Amino acid sequence: MDSSGLYRDITRSARSAPAWVQSAFEVWTEYGLLLFGLLFIAVWWRARTRADPRAVALAVVAPLATALAYVASELVKSAVDEERPCRAVAGASASLLACPAPGDWSFPSNHSAIAGAAAVALALAAHRAGRLALLTVPLAALMAFSRVFVGVHYPHDVLAGLLLGGALAGLAVPALTGPISTITTAMRASGGRAAVWFTGPGPARRP
Repeated sequence: MDSSGLYRDITRSARSAPAWVQSAFEVWTEYGLLLFGLLFIAVWWRARTRADPRAVALAVVAPLATALAYVASELVKSAVDEERPCRAVAGASASLLACPAPGDWSFPSNHSAIAGAAAVALALAAHRAGRLALLTVPLAALMAFSRVFVGVHYPHDVLAGLLLGGALAGLAVPALTGPISTITTAMRASGGRAAVWFTGPGPARRP
């Protein structure tokens, strides 16, 4: 799949954008994944207050599924060995960020795979899945676009990353939730202070 033409168009627009827009995209593409980390923590903390151990299990599985998507994207990268567009596309505008070193392959985008997986996993784990999806899905799309905007990925890299991450999370979260829910129930029943702190006692156990 050749998306070099679209890559040239996007990077040309990036170079002509105002400095504050360029800076905003540079910050987002470097640190935006931390926001997903904060959302993982928020969903887990809220799940601790619910009586159903499945809620905690879902909150725990969400980052695990995201990590799985990252590993999968790394394996695909190693198999495909696609050069970064900031080195390979003739006539493209200079990337806003330094081009990754040779051997740091382009397809698929790790950032996009992580964002896609996190968006789906968080939506599945949240108490109000639809509401959170309205936040996480656009954030994932913005992360994917930012990787092209700053010049370090082709459009097809980020699209593949989103699809890979989202699909793996969609499969892994339901598959892992049952076993983790059983462990959560056992941890709550153990009465151990650390175990109950991590899983939460649930409303029924509160005085």
